[in-house]
Amino acid sequence: MDIKLTQFSHGGGCGCKIAPAVLTELLADTPLRNMPKELIVGTETADDAAVYKLNDEQAIVATTDFFTPIVDDPYDFGRIAATNAISDIYAMGGRPIMALAVVGMPLDKLPLGVIRRILAGGESICAEAGIPIAGGHSIDVLEPIYGLVALGLVHPKRVKRNSGAHDGDVIILGKPLGVGILSAALKKGLLTPTGYATMIRHTTKLNTPGARLVEMDGVHALTDVTGFGLAGHLLEICRGSQLSASVRFADLPLIPEAVGFVQEGISTGASTRNWSGYGADVSLPADASEWQQKLLTDPQTSGGLLVACAPEAEQAVLAELHGAGFAEARVIGRMEAGPARLQVT
Repeated sequence: MDIKLTQFSHGGGCGCKIAPAVLTELLADTPLRNMPKELIVGTETADDAAVYKLNDEQAIVATTDFFTPIVDDPYDFGRIAATNAISDIYAMGGRPIMALAVVGMPLDKLPLGVIRRILAGGESICAEAGIPIAGGHSIDVLEPIYGLVALGLVHPKRVKRNSGAHDGDVIILGKPLGVGILSAALKKGLLTPTGYATMIRHTTKLNTPGARLVEMDGVHALTDVTGFGLAGHLLEICRGSQLSASVRFADLPLIPEAVGFVQEGISTGASTRNWSGYGADVSLPADASEWQQKLLTDPQTSGGLLVACAPEAEQAVLAELHGAGFAEARVIGRMEAGPARLQVT
């Protein structure tokens, strides 16, 4: 039986995320109760994970991430979902220690062999990260869902939040943009084998440098780019840090195949929802094309690290990223004094 996993998905990967504006409305009246002093990071700035101080030397980093298939191959789906979930640990500067599987599968539609391949893909990435899948939970649902609860450790004084950027910091992006566009092309049957290989290469590469960037005093803020796109996650840094950001579009690392597709009008519905949620806080050049806007808002499943660091730390951060195989990592802009807005030139 030829099973195409994406036929079960109304949206795939991080494109499944609830739109920013809707999420804000949902959480607006959620009371913050029983917040212990040991909770270093909670929900206050929409950070990548919660951080709880255990003692003077250790804090636990806890996060969960799961979604519906972004690709048809079950093994690749498992790998992508696991990489994406573990990324939130690295985005806080943590070192992963174990994971729990989150599994929801339509048992009447998917053969057990396909489900086993999804789980095997996730386990392979956990093995690459040096952690076990120590348990989890599974249910029978209408759409395939897979992901992880990921746990890690970090020194309490070395936690990197999305709210610590300084005026004058340079902004560095670790992976190129365009994964969401490639996924849209895949669902339309237009993605070439080369394009698919590019998509898998980026979405299954662990953001391991995050655990080493915490040792650099010049690194002030850290997050990863996922479902809200580059613009959305950079705006989170702006809001948390009470600063503006300026980005030069020509400096953005882009996946060439994705640029070609988006110029032909191929993009995700999540990109449009993202713009509706935060577009009022983004300034584009008067002659900007719609395809440029789509790349800025493109949901990145298992996207790259987004770093705000002092100018004197720029070369060290780039060396760390390039040395770990993130060849496209580069400086894309600067943090500046001003209201929480993104200026694209």
